[in-house]
Amino acid sequence: MNHNAGSKTLGPQSARLVTELQERGRTIFSITEVVEILGLRPRAARNLVASLVKRGVATRLKPGLFILVPYEMGWAREYLGDPFIVARELAGGADYFISHASAMVLHGMTTQPQLVVRTTTARSIRPRVVLGMEFRFVRCKRDHFFGLTGQWVTKTEKVQVSDVARTVIDCLKQPEHCGGITEAAKGLWMRWDDIDPGKLVRYATRLNVGAVTRRLGFLLELFEVDAPREIEHLRAELTTSYTLLDPLLPADGKFLARWRLRLNVSPEEIRSVVET
Repeated sequence: MNHNAGSKTLGPQSARLVTELQERGRTIFSITEVVEILGLRPRAARNLVASLVKRGVATRLKPGLFILVPYEMGWAREYLGDPFIVARELAGGADYFISHASAMVLHGMTTQPQLVVRTTTARSIRPRVVLGMEFRFVRCKRDHFFGLTGQWVTKTEKVQVSDVARTVIDCLKQPEHCGGITEAAKGLWMRWDDIDPGKLVRYATRLNVGAVTRRLGFLLELFEVDAPREIEHLRAELTTSYTLLDPLLPADGKFLARWRLRLNVSPEEIRSVVET
C-alpha cells in the first residue's frame, strides 16, 4: 500500500501524527510524544493510538510505547521492526548496551539463530515478550560500562553495543547468555584476527572476575595465541579456588591446575566445535 493510500484512509489527526513521526525518524513513539505533537490530552492520545493499533497502523511494544508499521507491510497487525532498536527503547532511557549473544549477532560471531535479544542495563528491567521475540535484560554495575561502541542497525538508527573484545569477556563471564562456553570460544575464534589479546586481558582485569581470568587464559593457550606477557598477567591474578569451565554443564572432568579450572568440556571438544 503506498504512502498516500495509507494516509487517505487515516483521519486528519492520525495522518498528521504519522507524517510528523516519520519526519522525526521516530518509528518507535510514546503517548507523551502523541500528546506533544497533536496537543491532545493524554486520554484522547491513548484512544487515538488504540485506534491506530486496531487498524494495524501501529503495534504496541509495552504500555505507552508503540511502533509504526511501515506501509509496505500492508496492514500487518504485528510488526516488531528492528529488534535491537526495540531493545534500546525498552531500556527506557537507562544506560544500556546490546550484549552477549545479541552482540555476537551484530559482530558476526555466531551462526546460531537467536530468538532472544539480550541487553545489558544499569538497572533491573523485567524480561518481556513482544510479538514472539523475547527481550532479556542483564544487570551490570554502572562502572562496568566500558568497551562499548555505536553500531548502525538501520539506515537511520544506531544502538550501543559491546565491542568485539568486551563481547568475548561478557560471554566468558556469563556463558548462560550466549549458549555456553563452546559458543563463546567459537565467537572468539571467528573474530580472532580483529582482536588484540592485550585488550582482552585489560578488559578481564578491569572486570576483575576470577572465572573470566581462568576461562580467558585457558582459551588463549588452547588457541596457541602468541601473547606470553598477557598470559602471565592473567596467571598472576589467579586465586587457589577452582571454577567450572562451563557453568551450564555438570561438575565433572579433569582439574587443570595451571588455570584453576575444572574441564567439564574437553579441549578436544572445543577445538572440534571452533574448527568446523
